[in-house]
Amino acid sequence: MFDIQQYSQELQLRDGIYFSKSDRRISYPEEGNQHCFQLEDSSFWFEHRNNCIQACIQKYTNAKVFFDIGGGNGFVSRALQQQGINTVLVEPGYQGCLNAQKRGLQNMICSTLEDASFYPNSIPAIGLFDVVEHIEADLSFLKSIHTLLQTQGHVFISVPAYQALWSKEDDDAGHFRRYTRANLEQKLRDAGFEIVYSTYIFSLLILPVFLFRTIPSRLGLHHNAGQSATHQKEHAKPGGLSQQVLNAIWRFELKKIQQGRSLPFGGSVLVVARKK
Repeated sequence: MFDIQQYSQELQLRDGIYFSKSDRRISYPEEGNQHCFQLEDSSFWFEHRNNCIQACIQKYTNAKVFFDIGGGNGFVSRALQQQGINTVLVEPGYQGCLNAQKRGLQNMICSTLEDASFYPNSIPAIGLFDVVEHIEADLSFLKSIHTLLQTQGHVFISVPAYQALWSKEDDDAGHFRRYTRANLEQKLRDAGFEIVYSTYIFSLLILPVFLFRTIPSRLGLHHNAGQSATHQKEHAKPGGLSQQVLNAIWRFELKKIQQGRSLPFGGSVLVVARKK
């Protein structure tokens, strides 16, 4: 069972969701959670990211409680909960928490990390899945994560890769930057962590992102009209031979992660770090 009193005394339970007493602004579009909610269950991207995340968690921690911070609609949290991990979704967007509740999430906190007022050295494992790029003062944020973790506790992070792939999609999503493995690892070391494992994932996506997002954005050819339909098309599984090839590549990446081996390039970075 999840006992909130072990982690904070500043949260209030209403309708099955814990709420903080404050409401801080975040760098994420208001409609973002609902937009993702329409994509996640049928998206190859969210499915493969989940598989990679689960592989890392199974390999590198045996924590009994896992905090998925900035976890949106609970897509990752639900998968971890189904694996028997007592998962706590921490999401500042109310719509995201409602969507997570529809998915059967048991533990939800509607709050930013700051407003939740978690006790220092209290959390055994934390996930930050496509969260850190939304934080302007990322180093300070990672230091706060370090403070909250128990000694030898782990943080699992995914972020978009390569500043050279920046596009209007990043602007619209409220990103401040994209990362390389090297600079994210250095940020984590500066925050007091030691690196346990890091890799790129989505090796196949670098060229499509550059051709269909980065170049049009640089040429001013990006249009907001029909953006939702475009995203649905981008995330859809292609079917047929293309789907078989795609599945083979994702299986190859997943096997590398399960073996603790790193991929040399990809559209996202995945890092596991430990509090010393």
